[in-house]
Amino acid sequence: MEKLESEELMYRITTECRSCGSKNLEKIIYFGDTALSDALLTKEMLDKPELKVPLTLAFCKDCTLVQILEEVQPEILFCRNYPYYSSVSKYLLEHFAKSANSIIKEKKLDNNSLVIEAASNDGYMLKNFVEKGIPVLGIDPAEGQVKIANDKGIRSLNEFFTSELANKLHDKDELSADVFLANNVLAHVPDLNGFVDGIFTLLKETGTAVIEAPYLMDLIDHCEFDTIYHQHLCYFSVTALDKLFRRHKLFLNRIERVAIHGGTLRLFIEKEENPQDSVKVLLKEEADRNVADILIYKQFAERIHSIKSSLLQMLDNIKKDGKTIVGYGAAAKANTLTGYFGIGNNYLEAIADLSKFKQGLFFSGNHLPIVSPAEISEKNYDYMLILAWNFANEIMEQQQEFKNKGGKFIIPIPEPKIV
Repeated sequence: MEKLESEELMYRITTECRSCGSKNLEKIIYFGDTALSDALLTKEMLDKPELKVPLTLAFCKDCTLVQILEEVQPEILFCRNYPYYSSVSKYLLEHFAKSANSIIKEKKLDNNSLVIEAASNDGYMLKNFVEKGIPVLGIDPAEGQVKIANDKGIRSLNEFFTSELANKLHDKDELSADVFLANNVLAHVPDLNGFVDGIFTLLKETGTAVIEAPYLMDLIDHCEFDTIYHQHLCYFSVTALDKLFRRHKLFLNRIERVAIHGGTLRLFIEKEENPQDSVKVLLKEEADRNVADILIYKQFAERIHSIKSSLLQMLDNIKKDGKTIVGYGAAAKANTLTGYFGIGNNYLEAIADLSKFKQGLFFSGNHLPIVSPAEISEKNYDYMLILAWNFANEIMEQQQEFKNKGGKFIIPIPEPKIV
């Protein structure tokens, strides 16, 4: 396929660490030229050039931050019909409702408080504060999601959160947050230091930033390589996070481990240093595991190759038996797995997804049609490859009819298995 015009202007390759600025970066694994996650296609787009960008994972030897070298323009990734709506998942809604209620109770929030959230999407979390009369402000670059939030009475700005925006909100609008939320966004940020500096600007002296970010050590231990894609620029250890926040006079005082997305850190960050044991323990564990040594990351790359071999052998055997396979979950993570493993219509008939915003479109890279889960029952597929494996239990619960008809589930990570 021909290249897009001005493709070189759509992304750049960094030579410096996004956290500390060091040029001492070492490559871990190259995933090849990869279509963009969440860049779903209409039928009319199938014959047109599709942007593909190299995907290279690297390690900073100075501050230990793991990151990709390529940086696609954020406007391309998040502003053009961005299809991800957080409220689609019941599990996500329950997770963040529980988190919100815990924060309200702990911080004693009321109608005189202010909660600000960066990457607030469609208001999936802020609605829990609004329902209790607590003022909020959401900030998100995706136009459709912000419109839905505002229509629900969740005050939201259609903007990227930056240091400049934080200064404007603080100086001109005189906003200061009792709680600053940032869920699964820190990894997306090209200007990592500017983002954290913006948090410092908007946070009250007694305020708390509550940030959720996938945990690098869980990613390595469970070989969750498919969470590596162009939206996710960085992959955080506690060691790297501690150095990042300290640079901006913010302190990581408490950490909760949560299972969502295959292993996530819930970080509690404040302007006064008072680290609890939860922080000290993880820092020691990481030191004991030598997170500052490239070896642990090279071993991770070797495991990815092993999973690729095992899953493709499994799929080959199923196809040789004349059986049919449908994918489930047109998720961003599915892009890396299907792209790097070469999984398309050679194995899958389609990809089912619960999101009505994705149905009727075609998946990036392999151009498989995205269908409603109702089609699974109609077509009587033999196997279902769960691409959104982080929601495997929720998906299998939804697909009881498929199971009752003799259908079997394939879960690819951390090791390919048939359920």
